Amino acid sequence: MEINEILVIAMFLSFIALLFTGIPVAWVLGGIGVIFAGIGYLADMYLDAFTGLDFLTLGLVVNRLFKIMDNWILVALPMFIFMGIMLDKSGVAEKLMQSMQELFGRVRGGLAITVTAIGIILAASTGIIGASVVLLAVMSLPSMMKQGYSKPFALGTIASAGTLGILIPPSIMLVIMADQLGLSVGDLFMGAVFPGLLLGALYIIYILSVGFFSPDSAPVPEDAKRVTMRAFIGLLKAVTPTLLLIFIVLGSIFAGIATPTEASGVGALGATLLAMYNKKFSFKVLKEVMQGTYNTTAYIFAIFIGATCFALVLRELGGDELIESFLTGLPFGPYGIIAFILFIIFLLGFFLDWIEITLIILPLLAPVISALGFDIDGYGVVDNPELVWFVMLVAMALQTSFLTPPVGFALFYLKGVCPPDIRLSDIYKGVIPFIILQLIALVVLVLWPQLVIWLPAAAYG
Repeated sequence: MEINEILVIAMFLSFIALLFTGIPVAWVLGGIGVIFAGIGYLADMYLDAFTGLDFLTLGLVVNRLFKIMDNWILVALPMFIFMGIMLDKSGVAEKLMQSMQELFGRVRGGLAITVTAIGIILAASTGIIGASVVLLAVMSLPSMMKQGYSKPFALGTIASAGTLGILIPPSIMLVIMADQLGLSVGDLFMGAVFPGLLLGALYIIYILSVGFFSPDSAPVPEDAKRVTMRAFIGLLKAVTPTLLLIFIVLGSIFAGIATPTEASGVGALGATLLAMYNKKFSFKVLKEVMQGTYNTTAYIFAIFIGATCFALVLRELGGDELIESFLTGLPFGPYGIIAFILFIIFLLGFFLDWIEITLIILPLLAPVISALGFDIDGYGVVDNPELVWFVMLVAMALQTSFLTPPVGFALFYLKGVCPPDIRLSDIYKGVIPFIILQLIALVVLVLWPQLVIWLPAAAYG
C-alpha cells in the first residue's frame, strides 16, 4: 500500500475518532486537513515519498474560500433560513392546525393527516428539520394524546412529517448539493417535487389504513363536528397565504423568472409580511429571527471552511481516485454499487449532519456515479440527469437515517420536547412503519428515475 493511500485512510479514521470527542466539526475538519498536509510535507522531505503535498497546498485553500464567498448561489442560504425561521414565528402553523383539524375531525386518523399535511407545508416553507419536528410536536402531541391516539402512532407521525423538510423544496440542503456538484438549483428543486409528494401520499395512505384497521390507535373525538362550508372557507383563508408564498418562490424559479438567490429574498420578505399580517411581528421577533439566521448560517459556513481544507488535502493525496477505484471495483454491478453507496450514506447519517455529508462525501462520489454508465434520459434539456437522480436518492437515504433508531437526529429532537412519560422506545416503535415507507419510496426512485427527471425536463422543454 502506497503512502498516499495510508494517509487517506488515516485521515478518515482520524475524522471519525475525533467526532466523538465533542470538538466542533468545523475545527475537526480544518485541523485534520492542516495536520495531514504537514505530515505529507514531512514524508516528502524525510521518507523520500512523493505525496504531492507541500505548504502551498494550504495556500490553495484561501483561493477556494474566496470562491465560496463570491458564490451568488450561496447567498440564498441565509435568505431561505430567514424565511423558515420567520414563518415559524408567524403563527401560520397554528392557524393551519386549527383549520385542518376542523376539516378532518370526523375522519379516523384525521389529526394525524393534519400533522402530515402541515409537515408538507412546513417542509416547503422552512426546510429546517429540527424546527419542523419541534413545532409539530409542541402543537399536535398534546391534542393527539388527549384524543386517545396510540403513543407510537402519534410520535411516528410527528417525527416522519417533520423530516420532510430535507427533501421538499426549497430545501437548503439541495442548494448546497447543487453548488457542490455544479448542478442547477432549479433542476434539483423540480426533481424533488414528485419524490416529496410520493412520500407524503404514502404517509397519508398508511394513516388512513391505521384508522381503518386499528380504530383504537386513531379514534375520532366525541365532540367532532360535521364539516361545514364555514370550516372549509376557514381552511382556505389559513392555507392560501402560505401556499401563495411557496408558489411565488418556487414558481418564479421553475418558470425562470427569478434565480434561486432572488427568489430567496422574495421568500424572506414574504415571510415577514405574513408575520405582520398575522400580528406576530415585532422588533423582538425580528431580532430573534436574525440571531437564529446568523447562528445557522455561521455554523454552515464554518463547516464550509473546514470541509474545504479537508477535501483539498484529501484530493491532493489522491483520495478521490482511491474511492472511485474501490467502488467501481466492487463485484455488484451498477445498481449494487448504488445500493452500497446509499447504505454507507445511511450509516453516516447516524453520526454526521447532512452538511458534512454533502460537503465531504458527495463530491467524492460524483465521479463514481458518472463512471457507472447509467443511461438516464435528460430529454436534451437536463444537464447531468444521472447526478440529479443520485442527489434525490441521497436525500431520501439521509431522511431515512434521521428517523432510524437508535441515533436518528429527529428522534432526539422529538424526545427533547415530549412529556416525561414518553419513552424513547415509544418513539422507536412509532417510526418503524414510516421508515419502511421511506425505503419503499427509495426503491421506487431507483427503479423509475423519470419521477425525478420528468418535471425539470418538462419545465425546460
